[in-house]
Amino acid sequence: MGFDWFIISIIVLIGFAYAFPFIGVDREFFNASKIAGYGVAIIFFFYGVKLTPKQFAQGLTNWKMHVIIQCATFILFPLLVLILKPFVVNSNLWLSLFFLAALPSTVSSSIVMISIAQGNIPAGIFNASISSLLGILITPAYMGIFMIQQNLSFDATEIYGKLVFQILLPIVIGMIARPLLGNFVQKYATHFKVFDQLVILFIIYTSFCSSFADNEFAFLTILSFLLLLLCVISLFACAFLILQKVCTFFNFTYKDTITVLFCGSKKSLLHGVVISKVLFIGTAVSGIILLPIMIYHAIQLVFVSMYATKQQQKQQALKL
Repeated sequence: MGFDWFIISIIVLIGFAYAFPFIGVDREFFNASKIAGYGVAIIFFFYGVKLTPKQFAQGLTNWKMHVIIQCATFILFPLLVLILKPFVVNSNLWLSLFFLAALPSTVSSSIVMISIAQGNIPAGIFNASISSLLGILITPAYMGIFMIQQNLSFDATEIYGKLVFQILLPIVIGMIARPLLGNFVQKYATHFKVFDQLVILFIIYTSFCSSFADNEFAFLTILSFLLLLLCVISLFACAFLILQKVCTFFNFTYKDTITVLFCGSKKSLLHGVVISKVLFIGTAVSGIILLPIMIYHAIQLVFVSMYATKQQQKQQALKL
């Protein structure tokens, strides 16, 4: 798959935000936070439309696999980043790494890769969807612990209220509207994916505009960026290798192993962008907090697509 237009757009927009930071900051006539909020609500409304009870029922069979995937997402990753804490001197940089670790799994790209590698698609849909819903509760709870330690504002009532109205409520309304809009959304799935990506790009751009305008990246030297890059690559590699060993230990089938590897090792850029706008709006880490997940997104997209293609070729060779 390589570096698609989305990853290239992220890099270009960060450069544009650096050159012209004041274009994307909030003004009286331009409120980026409100615009982003509306975009997010629309994304999750159509996400709800795409959820089907049948897909959930098909994915419920292997409970061991589900437990392993969710434990990897919400326990293994945070533990690995906690181990890294003594090696990351800057507290904001470490907080951004922990935010990456606390995020749920991604949905759409996981399913696509599972399909390419001929894994267990119903189980993938089930786990990615459950992970997304759990992340609305678990990610802010994890972050609240360390935000309070770093004297960052954390109002649980306000945060969960925003997440309910921006994410959970649109999903529920979308599920109710599925009988009316399900076929339409399925027909134009590619267009809706582009809309999702454009909203993410808008939020990333405005977040970095705000960060550059406030000089939040002054501490980020080339050395600290390379350290961050090394930490993110190590995090992905460790999680992927551990999940491979776990699948071997439990004698999972090929299809289930692929699903565990792809759902358990991936992190959602969409949830990262959305939750960061709720948790870190107006704080000194609003831009830096997104840096690890953007790096991770590129790494997981390139590596997993290559791995999926390789596994597809192996499966095709076995059938000959």
